[in-house]
Amino acid sequence: MHSNGDQTAFDELGQSLEQPRHPSLARSLGTLSLETLSQRQHVAETDLRERGITFAVYGHGDGAEKVWPFDVVPRPIAASEWTMIEQGLTQRIIALNLFLDDVYGDQKILDDGVVPRELVMTSESYQPKLEGFRPPAGVWTHVTGTDLVRHNDGVVYVLEDNLRCPSGVSYVLENRELMKRVLPEVFQGTAIAPIEDYPERLLQTLLETAPTPDNPRAVLLTPGIYNSAYFEHTFLAQQMGVELVLNSDLVVQDGRVWVRTTHGLERVDVIYRRIDDDFLDPECFRPDSMLGVPGLMDVYFRGGVTLANAPGAGIADDKAIYQYVPEIIQYYLSEDAILPNVPTFICSDPAQCSHVLENMAELVVKPTNASGGYGICLGPRATKEELAACAAAVRSDPRNYIAQPMLTLSTVPTIIDGKLAPRHVDLRPFVLYGSSVRILPGGLTRVALVEGSMIVNSSQGGGSKDTWVLQD
Repeated sequence: MHSNGDQTAFDELGQSLEQPRHPSLARSLGTLSLETLSQRQHVAETDLRERGITFAVYGHGDGAEKVWPFDVVPRPIAASEWTMIEQGLTQRIIALNLFLDDVYGDQKILDDGVVPRELVMTSESYQPKLEGFRPPAGVWTHVTGTDLVRHNDGVVYVLEDNLRCPSGVSYVLENRELMKRVLPEVFQGTAIAPIEDYPERLLQTLLETAPTPDNPRAVLLTPGIYNSAYFEHTFLAQQMGVELVLNSDLVVQDGRVWVRTTHGLERVDVIYRRIDDDFLDPECFRPDSMLGVPGLMDVYFRGGVTLANAPGAGIADDKAIYQYVPEIIQYYLSEDAILPNVPTFICSDPAQCSHVLENMAELVVKPTNASGGYGICLGPRATKEELAACAAAVRSDPRNYIAQPMLTLSTVPTIIDGKLAPRHVDLRPFVLYGSSVRILPGGLTRVALVEGSMIVNSSQGGGSKDTWVLQD
């Protein structure tokens, strides 16, 4: 099993079977012919279709629901490297949580000039109504999805932090179950870190941050069936054994939140909300929200319910604030960042902005608050017209843009039209923060299925692989 391709990219499996990075995995995969792998790939795709494992793509011409794209060749990570990644993610999330606590509290980091005050105050996700508020147990970031990439220098970089409603973990769990069904022999003789207990750990994390310790109850609040991550909402609620609720199932009275059940109203202590801040409560945020629960924020401000993640947490994943995360870690923990950032230019800084405008053809320009791969301009691959449009957008609203050098994402062999070919990947590990930090081993490996493409988002035609933290 060998794939030629982008020679400059780091191959996660090793450049060839003769020089594998992970011998045990190479042995088990090496026993399977390409024909067998292709057959199993077909079985996997049929399985996903039959079980209705889909995601929705907004604004897509040929129907919104897509079968989840999956590739059977796994992405391996050595145990020793995973330990380093885990330490780096733990450090990062503790520091970002302290940053949120400070920004909505005493604002010492802003007074000390470590992070520019204006950058925080002009962040789209900054919620002035939360100033002076501290969430139950002091946790702002219950669930984080941190996107990691490996450049051709072999170094793992943090590409971005997702602290609002990061999605994708249901596919991590589904990918593993699917692999066990379609490639059971590869699991023989390969020690892979288990991930099955994630829903249990997620529930534990949520309940640890409940305002009342006595027999707390959690629910998962979904915007409904038309949301692109609705499959995940139903999956996680079912796996955790909690109710999946719409806003109409919740009611605020007597200073608490209640859920309507067949036995009458029952108290809710923790809401794992998969609805954006602005839609949570029409009395506090957007008055036109049809998805929120009137009076919810009033209960929250009085400490009567936990919202996960905390409203306002999005400032810590603003792509302009991202540049300061190494300083944030140093400020609160007096440690150097274990996982490096990608060098970043902030367009709200006039000097950095002129550098970006002069070198746009070499850089990747991103909106500071968008997600899903939308609005990104890949300078080295953009047309003159696209570069001109991007430059005009940056000039009209510099605060809304950052730029970074274009990284060469590492590759993993992927089955394309019955053959193996390298395709670029990233990794989204999931970090839980309750009474302690817990990290799911591995995470969601997203793969750009289009040759040469670096855009891995499923909303932009990417797929996924099972991620194996090898314990040998």
